[in-house]
Amino acid sequence: MTQCKLSAELAAVVGTKSATRPQVVKKLWVYIKKHKLQDAKKKRIINPDSKLSEVIGKRPVDMLKLASLLSKHIKK
Repeated sequence: MTQCKLSAELAAVVGTKSATRPQVVKKLWVYIKKHKLQDAKKKRIINPDSKLSEVIGKRPVDMLKLASLLSKHIKK
C-alpha cells in the first residue's frame, strides 16, 4: 500500500499527516471508539463530534459510507 497525504482536518482526527488507506480507517475507528461516537442502539451509525464533523459532516452517518466520505480527504 502506498502512503497518502491527508487533509488537515483528517490529520487532526487520526493524528498523522500521511498514512495508507487501511491505516487511516483503523485510526479513525480508534478515534470513534475512544470518543464513544457510535450510536448506542444502532452500532452502524456514527454520531460525529466537532472534530470529526469537519471530515464527515455534522449529520449521523452509516459506517458503510465512511470510505466514500474519506476519499476527498486522502490524496495519493
